[in-house]
Amino acid sequence: MQNQLEEALESIRGQEKTPMVLQLESQILYRLGKMESCIDSYKKLQKLNIDSDDLKANIIGALVAGGRSEEVDATLSALKAKSSKNFEIVYNSACALVEKKKYAEAEEVLLNARRIGQEFLMNDDYAEDEIETELAPIAVQLGYVRQMMGRGQELIDEYNVVLSRNLADASSLAIATNNLIALRNGKEVADGLRKLDKLISKGNSEKPFELSNGLDFRLNPKQKEALYSNRVLLLLQANKIDQAQELVSALQEMYPKSITPILLQAAVFVREKKVPKAEEILTQYSNKYPKNCMPVLLALAQIAATAGHFQISSEALSKVVEIQHMPATVATLVSLWERLGDISNATLVLDASIEWWKNAMDGERNLSVLMPKAASFKLKHGKEGEAARLYEELVRSQGSVEALVGLVQTAAKSDLEKAERYEKKLKPLPGLKGVDVEALEKTSGAKHVEGGTHVAKMEISDEVKKAKAKKRKRKPKYPKGFDPANPGPPPDPERWLPKRERSTYRPKRKDKRAQIRGAQGAVSRDKHDTTAATSGTGAGTSGAISGKAGQASAGSSKGGGSQSALAGNAEQNKGSSKSRKKKSRN
Repeated sequence: MQNQLEEALESIRGQEKTPMVLQLESQILYRLGKMESCIDSYKKLQKLNIDSDDLKANIIGALVAGGRSEEVDATLSALKAKSSKNFEIVYNSACALVEKKKYAEAEEVLLNARRIGQEFLMNDDYAEDEIETELAPIAVQLGYVRQMMGRGQELIDEYNVVLSRNLADASSLAIATNNLIALRNGKEVADGLRKLDKLISKGNSEKPFELSNGLDFRLNPKQKEALYSNRVLLLLQANKIDQAQELVSALQEMYPKSITPILLQAAVFVREKKVPKAEEILTQYSNKYPKNCMPVLLALAQIAATAGHFQISSEALSKVVEIQHMPATVATLVSLWERLGDISNATLVLDASIEWWKNAMDGERNLSVLMPKAASFKLKHGKEGEAARLYEELVRSQGSVEALVGLVQTAAKSDLEKAERYEKKLKPLPGLKGVDVEALEKTSGAKHVEGGTHVAKMEISDEVKKAKAKKRKRKPKYPKGFDPANPGPPPDPERWLPKRERSTYRPKRKDKRAQIRGAQGAVSRDKHDTTAATSGTGAGTSGAISGKAGQASAGSSKGGGSQSALAGNAEQNKGSSKSRKKKSRN
């Protein structure tokens, strides 16, 4: 498909730049992702003053896709399309607001675009399914806007409805799938992988991975990168490290200037417990592209801090100039330097941040957070003078009671006169005027300083002593006939346990001797017969087992037959012995 687009573009290069040729060239360049050339071609068309809503919508769409959303307002004014009633123009202008992260305004414009589109398509006698298909991009974009506004959970059902009805175009379905996976936040990993596997397939040696359904030419590079990136994250969560590494390697070739593949590669290395490699590639990228590397530096700081490499973490975080003096960043840096034992660097971070916020226009709020923490930190590390100066400055500028208390406590260690002077500014606590201090010192537990160090004993009144003396002790009740002087042996502690669970329990042995029943001669003959029958049965059964399974029943019947025959012989022998006994009596 790409080769065909390249051939089509090459075929019109030598032709005259008529409006039709320019429009065709712009569309081909848009499909190829060459947004700058596409925008240039559309600007040539714009100079021809062609009054076409489709052309205006395409120009706005190209500006948004090319990352030049800030030019949309001026272009709309130049095209006289600010109050347009074309839902595609309104939709593209909403996309420009989305790129600027003005989500509330974008939501209003998208709702307006949907309303205009419904009215327009209904007037053209479109069916409900056709209207839903035409307006699917607006519905998906509206869902994304609400997702960015923190209303994502209510959109899961809406995304599922869009995907189940399958009425939208392929690009809208792909975006809805991607947004739904992101909305689940790591849940239902297997289902997410199944959905993405339908969109992403392996290609050839030149292009290891590609998107199905022509999505490579319907989605812009940012959208395609998001699809691939989410698949890497799902593979990591599914513990399919090899597949994730394969896709990440391809992404670095497909998007060499993007930060996302580097971050994903670092995540794969961390998952493989190769933290030094992750730190190495992040450091290399930050040195190569120092301007737009804040996410890389933050990732490096986090990975290094988690691994206990506090030096690397503090150095990486110190390079993030954009958030250098934010209270959270300052707190993290101070903690890292403190763990490294470098108190001087930690103090420098605090002092630099305080000085920066003093010169800022709206720094009072952050100063009220940073200065008490800085004073507490300096007091902790033996810098009472600097801590007292910070507290004193807070008292003068803000009149904070907490700062005044901190100042009194800090100054009491180095400058008692200052501590007493500021202590007088503290308001007395209510309810303490009627308290007799001398009486408190004489109460139980108080130490009396004037007459020497001793603990005052609490005086007990005579009434309390009499009440204690009147209490009589009740004699314990013993069982009938029990003599407490001679209690005898203690009861068995295991008396409540069952006999089988007691330590003294010994089970009875079974009598292994043969049971003699009947006359002695008959018993010996029975034993002999039983032994013979058993040997016959064993022979038949063993033959059956050694053969096939189908022959097992035949072998058993043979054994059974031999046993019954022997039993019959035994009965005959018994009968003959009885007859002999009767004859002898006669």
